Amino acid sequence: MAGVHDGDVIAAHYWGVAGSPGYLFRALVERGVKDLTVCFNNFLPIPERLREMGFADPTVLLPQVRKIVTAFIGTRVFGSMNADFLGTRVEDGTLEIESTTHGALIERLHAGAMGLGGFYSPVGVGTSVEKGKEKRVINGVEYILEEPLRPDVGLVKAARADARGNLVYRGSARGANPIIAMASRYTIAEVFEVVELGELGPEEIVTPGVYVDRIVRIPDDDVYSLSRRPETIQGIVEFALARLAEEATAAEGGGQ
Repeated sequence: MAGVHDGDVIAAHYWGVAGSPGYLFRALVERGVKDLTVCFNNFLPIPERLREMGFADPTVLLPQVRKIVTAFIGTRVFGSMNADFLGTRVEDGTLEIESTTHGALIERLHAGAMGLGGFYSPVGVGTSVEKGKEKRVINGVEYILEEPLRPDVGLVKAARADARGNLVYRGSARGANPIIAMASRYTIAEVFEVVELGELGPEEIVTPGVYVDRIVRIPDDDVYSLSRRPETIQGIVEFALARLAEEATAAEGGGQ
């Protein structure tokens, strides 16, 4: 994390357990940098019990963040415990939130990775999303200009890496990780396993090592390790079932 500094723009895939770099989130907290802009697919708090089991929680970074760029913020999935997790920071002017869509966020990162000047999108025309953005009519259709995103730092998660930084993902855990690695000026990858050169087949490598600057292997006994993953999944299922049972009991009580 020595390459991360105050005021940096940080991008990371965040979609629950799959592909989210929780180990690096924790390291970023320990780094203590501030005034960050974070670009995440989703931004929502996780109950402490699940966080302790290895469920990545991006909101641990909130004290260090001044701006959030995201397509989805907050959720009702875990009940009212997160209703005011932002406190009064938005009203106080100490936290800025830029709303976007999942597609626009990824395409902005893609534009940054390709060195493009942005792209025109019809999504958000006539809404608050168009505020401050260039508008243009093309073939009779109104568009707004979405500018490219070129993060200072990309935090990615992969299943395996070799000594040159080539990355292999597993299933849906790939997510936005490859495009974040390409778009970021400095990319740190957390992985479950580091293998010798030649052990990764050319056809299975998704992110070439040229896009990766640092590799961090998650210790086997860490809560974010592969060996602890079954425990994490079981904990999530048990927590969700308990929540459903509580809601069912409350509904029955309310109907009497």
